[in-house]
Amino acid sequence: MASFQKRGNTWQYTVSAKPKPIRKGGFRTKKEAQVAAAEVEADLQKGILPHLKMEPIDEYFEKWLKVYKTDISQITLRRYKNTLQTLKDHFEGKPIQSISKRDYQQFLNEYAKTHAKESTRKLNVHIRSCIKDAIDEGILRTDFTRGAIVTGNVEAKRPEEKHLNYDESQKLINELYNRLDRSLGYYLLLLGITSGMRFAEMVGLTRKDFNFKTNEITINKTWDYKTGTGFTKTKNDPSNRIIKMDDDTMNAFKDLFKKLPSNIHGLVFFSPGNNKNVLTNENVNKILKRTLTDLKINPISVHGLRHTHASILLYRKISIYYVSERLGHASIDTTQRHYAHVIKELREEDTNNTITIFKNIRAC
Repeated sequence: MASFQKRGNTWQYTVSAKPKPIRKGGFRTKKEAQVAAAEVEADLQKGILPHLKMEPIDEYFEKWLKVYKTDISQITLRRYKNTLQTLKDHFEGKPIQSISKRDYQQFLNEYAKTHAKESTRKLNVHIRSCIKDAIDEGILRTDFTRGAIVTGNVEAKRPEEKHLNYDESQKLINELYNRLDRSLGYYLLLLGITSGMRFAEMVGLTRKDFNFKTNEITINKTWDYKTGTGFTKTKNDPSNRIIKMDDDTMNAFKDLFKKLPSNIHGLVFFSPGNNKNVLTNENVNKILKRTLTDLKINPISVHGLRHTHASILLYRKISIYYVSERLGHASIDTTQRHYAHVIKELREEDTNNTITIFKNIRAC
């Protein structure tokens, strides 16, 4: 049973609870205090102890990050820390319990003015995940991120759409074989387009990850190429995988290993000339750009080779489940979202093929 007291110009409620009563004041009217007290009593009946201590959203997000995101790569962790900084800059210590649905939408809208839609979407995914756990912990009653509208400024072509077509890929692969003797970077580019691996996964490969008897490569770690601090975890559990490779690619690396100097870590793409210990993303991108320019093909990034690999497989009607597994995506939903443009084209083709099938049946 709750009781209510007037303290100066505001009202306070007291709700009976163990180990001690719950009190909160500052309400402008008795009615506001009664409504708030009723919510507290309802929570107590459900076994939820109300959190009356107001906690800044950035502080909660930081604690949540340390508790719930312990098994992520350093690169992913940096992205979450960027989200943390964004929360600090915008909300300036505002309690998580005081943020309304409107506050959050205004926050997203403001962020979207200077960021691409995909960046805004990722920001929302980080915060939404955090808020769901806050609700489960009883810190919040409602999800102010639910139904949030994600927008963004006019953006360039999505990274997933920046890929080579089949003919361009064929030209690039042939040219890479011609240039393998120039530098180690060409081997990495060849591996990128024929395996679909992430850059951090490739530079994290060691000799023992290559099984030339089965033509398989084991991916179970990455190299932190941004700081050069060494081996680190893959992006997620599904990223730990073994992928089958074609004969030509594996033979190229088999020959490479015969002449490649050994190094302390056993790294395939070891580079003693820089403080990161491996080939840099910047340098390999320059090699790729130069090669594509020579072939009169619009340049893409090294990461674009991963998208090229996936797009070719999908266009060739390889199962999206296999593609998702080969890329090491967290779930098939990730694959469907990244390659929605390809799936849309294939769906249109499948529609036409379906119509043709039944048209031919009728004609027989």
